[in-house]
Amino acid sequence: MTDTTSQPALPDRLSVNPRSPHFVAEVFEHDVGIRFNGKERFDVEEYCISEGWVKISTKSLDRRGQPLLLTRKGTVEAFYR
Repeated sequence: MTDTTSQPALPDRLSVNPRSPHFVAEVFEHDVGIRFNGKERFDVEEYCISEGWVKISTKSLDRRGQPLLLTRKGTVEAFYR
């Protein structure tokens, strides 16, 4: 069982990319889960709860070698596993 008192509060917007201004390293010390439209997703790169979107990586790369991200709108829930 995990101790929720030592876990930081999940932000409204979070990114897994360390170069993003929405990256919070303290959150990633714990296992974070994302539920999108009622189903748990494992390929989410960035999310925003208040605006209701997630960015999902694809196999295609952009000109800088980063994966292309598709934005999907819906109900977003973030939680600690």
